[in-house]
Amino acid sequence: MDDSNQKEKGPAWEQGLLRDLALAALKEQRAARRWGIFFKLLFFVYLFIAFAVWSALSSGDLRMTADNFTAVVDLNGVIKADSPAGADKVVTGLREAFKHKGTRGVILRINSPGGSPVQSRYIYDEIRRLRKKYPQILLYAVIADMGASGGYYVAAAADNIYADQGSLVGSIGVLMNGFGFVEAIQKLGVERRLLTAGENKGMLDPFSPLKEEEKVHAQGVLGKLHGQFIEAVKQGRGERLKQDPKIFSGMFWSGEEAKELGLIDGFGSAGFVAREVIGAEEMINFSRKDDLFERLAERVGAGSARALTDSLTTLSDWVRM
Repeated sequence: MDDSNQKEKGPAWEQGLLRDLALAALKEQRAARRWGIFFKLLFFVYLFIAFAVWSALSSGDLRMTADNFTAVVDLNGVIKADSPAGADKVVTGLREAFKHKGTRGVILRINSPGGSPVQSRYIYDEIRRLRKKYPQILLYAVIADMGASGGYYVAAAADNIYADQGSLVGSIGVLMNGFGFVEAIQKLGVERRLLTAGENKGMLDPFSPLKEEEKVHAQGVLGKLHGQFIEAVKQGRGERLKQDPKIFSGMFWSGEEAKELGLIDGFGSAGFVAREVIGAEEMINFSRKDDLFERLAERVGAGSARALTDSLTTLSDWVRM
């Protein structure tokens, strides 16, 4: 009797035991998964904090404890809006460098082929304003590989300009370039349909013939911009410039030739100027950099929008120094 009851209960008891074991195993897996997620999140938080600290250190946010140093601001690459060499970032760095109580001198470290006349002028004007506001602090432009066109426009505002003998310096001129595809589309049998409101709105359209009056007008605009560039260089360099018409012809020179023409004052790197000229060997970089959140936003969201914007050619893209 008992044996038969045990046999009848056996399968149900075994099924219950298996079910309990399965539930227990499932709970353990869930708990292990939760702990795994927790530790992964903790690890990412650690990386986030470490990156934030590194970003702060690299951008000079801990410079407030320093005293009696040479402030450095970098101008690298093409000078255009929304770029590391744009006026907003360069001007912000310069303002912070000048107003810091520990700044003994400021170095604007330039490595640029030029860019936007407007952005270059913004930086030029701000340098001159800061020099007047802080007359006890001198600003030295130090040209690395290249300080040409808009890059030299900015440098001309400095108290003194240094470069290497092999640096490329000058190119004081303005250009507007593009392409003409009139004959190409004719050979392909393509009809150009351009509708405008304003007789000159389609000026310099690459698929339409270039009119003489359009060419004359564009040349006049470039001449005005070139004149502004020349005047800025003359104001900045003064009597140090040699009386040589080639200086403003758009030619560029080596650092050695630039010194003979009065375009620069001497030879030396940023480290040399900080140590031997300013007398404060310690250098602290005040260059404006995007913070962590701005970088993430740039990569995740704004990157796609910028790619679309950059794909559209405007007249401002054609005119540059």
